[in-house]
Amino acid sequence: MTAERIVAGSADADDEPFETSLRPRRLGEYIGQNKVKDNLQIAITAAQQRNEPLDHVLLYGPPGLGKTTLANIIAAEMGVSVRTTSGPAIERPGDLAAILTNLQQDDVLFIDEVHRLARAVEEILYPAMEDWALDLVLGKGPGARSMRLALPRFTLIGATTRYAMMSPPLRDRFGSVYRLDFYDQDAITQIVERSARLLEVSVDEGGTTEIARRSRGTPRVANRLLKRVRDYAQVMADGAVTTEIAGEALSRLEIDALGLDEVDHKVLTTIIEKFNGGPVGLDTIAAAISEEADTIMDVYEPYLLQLGFLHRTPRGRVATKAAYEHLGIAPHGGASSGQPSLFN
Repeated sequence: MTAERIVAGSADADDEPFETSLRPRRLGEYIGQNKVKDNLQIAITAAQQRNEPLDHVLLYGPPGLGKTTLANIIAAEMGVSVRTTSGPAIERPGDLAAILTNLQQDDVLFIDEVHRLARAVEEILYPAMEDWALDLVLGKGPGARSMRLALPRFTLIGATTRYAMMSPPLRDRFGSVYRLDFYDQDAITQIVERSARLLEVSVDEGGTTEIARRSRGTPRVANRLLKRVRDYAQVMADGAVTTEIAGEALSRLEIDALGLDEVDHKVLTTIIEKFNGGPVGLDTIAAAISEEADTIMDVYEPYLLQLGFLHRTPRGRVATKAAYEHLGIAPHGGASSGQPSLFN
């Protein structure tokens, strides 16, 4: 369900070739996340001066904020190759062993969704990260013997949207941990402008602003919306994206002025109308809207919390006054007077 949402931060099958063409290749081209960039630049420069691989890096935060892009940029800045995989793709210890033994000196190994590594796979990873060694058990039973293979020094970059789900032993083995936050309006506007130039889309300042403010502070969403608005402008107008054209296109997609779609509205209205604004437990909300609790927590909640539309309390989720006002619902449940349309 979430992969089909236009405003979902997670990638879908259609995103990869489009995103790849728009991704920055160097830190100087990467917009936003200034603190992370500054710290990475210092770490990269220091590692290069010592002629050593970069410390293992853990990137965490909501989906769509550029963790994969940063991993590729780190490899490019270090002048080394990058091998990309994901936690679910490494099913057995032997799968990881095959990857590790094929790495070259100073290479970057990028593991997306690193929190989903199986425990048995993690056990193989620990000595590889600490001692550049691969511990293998040969044979079974009383005749089994262990063997240690030396590995080339490499940099592991892990990415996760669920930092708390990582095992403490794995977390502790990363030398640098960086959190990526939602982008501010200025950074997202710059990203839309850059993507429009690369796609050769004619967008005026108002059109850029309109797309940026509905992008939920997420570059992946911004690029996806730009693509949809470009198509609308091509078919319904002269190809130029103005404030009016962008607004019409995004309203047709039922994305409101703050980037909320019908699923976000459903979460908020369920809390307000069925549970009197809360507090209400996550599992109860999930049952009421026929969605997985983890999906609500990982996909829907982060941006609603960022906007201040939800509060997490010990007793459950609570809809705030700002949420009532945005939806045009009075606290007693009636419609507020004088509220603008959600999709204006």
